[in-house]
Amino acid sequence: MTGVDIRTLVASDIDDVIALWDVTGLTRPWNDPRADIARARGVWPELLLVAVAGETVVGSVLAGYDGHRGWLYYLATDPSRRREGIAAALVAEAEQRLIALGCPKVQLMVRAGNAEVLRFYDARGYDRSDVLVTGKRIISDE
Repeated sequence: MTGVDIRTLVASDIDDVIALWDVTGLTRPWNDPRADIARARGVWPELLLVAVAGETVVGSVLAGYDGHRGWLYYLATDPSRRREGIAAALVAEAEQRLIALGCPKVQLMVRAGNAEVLRFYDARGYDRSDVLVTGKRIISDE
């Protein structure tokens, strides 16, 4: 991970982060990524992290903490920079920031069939849970 720094996201990173999420397939038409970032920054701004090489955003992770558990979202690495340890470093930094907040555990959701991402988290000591996730949109992003 030579020449890459991890820091808190700042406003000037937002367009680059959204472009990264687009190129890595993390955005969905029903979720406005700008709104997701704004909402997260309004709660735990120090938990939105970017990996930068110089001025170029090459990775991101959005973490959250609800007082019971931490969550990881939008972990992404520039496809041309994969296998350099950027994603692992982002997860490790997010975990350290959650620990500093007193967060006792962290979870994330992985889309069905994404075996590569599951292997990534397996290698970092994450346990798979036999649960189903349900959800309900209560504010539209449209």
